[in-house]
Amino acid sequence: MPELLEERDNLKLMEELVSGDAVSVNISELSRILGKHRNTIKNKVEKILEHKIIDPPIYPFHGLYRVYPLLAVVHLDVPDGKECTEGIIRWIKEDPQIFAAFRTRQGEYDTLLFTYHENITAYQLWMSTVPSILKINYGVPEDQAHFESSTAYFSNQLMIKYNPSNGINLIEEDFKEKGGLKLRGYELDELDLDILRCLVNGMGIKTNNTLLCEKTGLHRKTIEKRIEALQQEGILGAPVCRFPNFFVPPNYLLTYVLIQFKELDEKVLNELIIDTSIPIAIQTIHGKFNMLLFGNHSSLDDHLRWEERYRTMFPDSFGSAQITYLSPEMTINFNQQTVSLCYIRSKLGETKGVDLGRTIRQLERARARVLYNLPKGKS
Repeated sequence: MPELLEERDNLKLMEELVSGDAVSVNISELSRILGKHRNTIKNKVEKILEHKIIDPPIYPFHGLYRVYPLLAVVHLDVPDGKECTEGIIRWIKEDPQIFAAFRTRQGEYDTLLFTYHENITAYQLWMSTVPSILKINYGVPEDQAHFESSTAYFSNQLMIKYNPSNGINLIEEDFKEKGGLKLRGYELDELDLDILRCLVNGMGIKTNNTLLCEKTGLHRKTIEKRIEALQQEGILGAPVCRFPNFFVPPNYLLTYVLIQFKELDEKVLNELIIDTSIPIAIQTIHGKFNMLLFGNHSSLDDHLRWEERYRTMFPDSFGSAQITYLSPEMTINFNQQTVSLCYIRSKLGETKGVDLGRTIRQLERARARVLYNLPKGKS
């Protein structure tokens, strides 16, 4: 994989594919798959995207979990004050390591960050430079740019389940149970569900090879071969539509759960893998807990029923659990694409959207001062 990510042509291709600029919904193919008139499908797709039930299609950057094998979950105590808060929120939304952030109350902490890093050293260097970045780039007063934090570390390499499209099953279950479903002000019908299932599973999506030829200067056949190689190596996935909050359907409750399974055997693992409420599961060793689960539920009561079901199925195995409920209202930011594209663009040495080059230069100068005890202005 490292060789493929060192080739500039591959990186330019990936930027267009991961950003979604060279990907779109294939209305004609959806029409054929679902047996409906093209204009009917087109209108439905436009409504679904307009109401942000799913995002437009992209190629997922699966290689992100290999270049950033460390998931660091950070609890912060963010200082009060309008100027401070606005600057910190801008930083959270723009930082190339943060893919999700929530307001939450856990003891003395009020903010929860999910971040990706190369290793623990890289995380600690990143964390040590945050005060400088907040002060220099976001205008946060120096006395408010430092805050208390607590971090839990997990390995993306120990992920046993990764299925961000799992939420479509919950949407369909709720639709059948309630006889209908409204998401973000849009009343879904059976055809909407069929379209959603197709798109989140990668059906009815096309790649604009003509645009890729223009952007990269490569021949069509060369582009096709390079995309195939990137997919075979596990760097890119097949193009799909994701939920706006990555693996959380609109209006659903996200749970961040650490669980102790006293016997983490094949039966438990198989149940987690087929569980439609669990899009991501990671084995871990964190205190007495040995499993990290990200869950989707329609409500708190729904999660409590889920937990009771596991206690009933595995009475001798299901132990303690540490649960954090994260509702849509608590979300500050949720965008894995920021991390993916910042990585790709940093490899290209480009700056688009976020002033990534400036951020990286500031990080390097701050790191030099931290590592070598240099005075400001010397790096």
